[in-house]
Amino acid sequence: MDVNPFGLSCQWDALPWPSLFLLPATMHCPFCGANDTKVIDSRLVAEGEQVRRRRECVACGERFTTFETAELVLPRLIKQDGTRQPFDEDKLRAGMQRALEKRPVSVERLEAALAHIKSRLRATGEREVKSLVVGELVMGELRKLDEVAYIRFASVYRRFQDLDEFREEIDRLAREPAKE
Repeated sequence: MDVNPFGLSCQWDALPWPSLFLLPATMHCPFCGANDTKVIDSRLVAEGEQVRRRRECVACGERFTTFETAELVLPRLIKQDGTRQPFDEDKLRAGMQRALEKRPVSVERLEAALAHIKSRLRATGEREVKSLVVGELVMGELRKLDEVAYIRFASVYRRFQDLDEFREEIDRLAREPAKE
């Protein structure tokens, strides 16, 4: 086995190229550019969603703060025609906002619903999900937020053709309580 210049315990010669993932992670000093910094303090912030680290540069002694956040990837969507596309949070938000237009629902409640949908999608553990799954999640969240917005979205999503289909959906809404 070749000598591993990074002092790591893996089979260096088993790799087809030196992997960047095996390099020791360093944080560069924003003041002098040195890559030898040490962590002085770490704290959870943003309700545990981020780690705040106070660092000190060994070379120049300056201190600075970094924030660390987990980057969780959402699955790709499989459209009804079989094409695949990345999840687009802006498109999801726009569709829900369109349904909620002129309805008494706060931005905070909308954002919470979006976060819940994204959380449910991540929880599937799948790399790809059918767009129908997202549509049903949106319908469930809109139903909890506002029944009129739910009917608006359902009419487009389920392609209502006439008033009878609206009536059937409204009757079902009246019969079945919304699931929390």
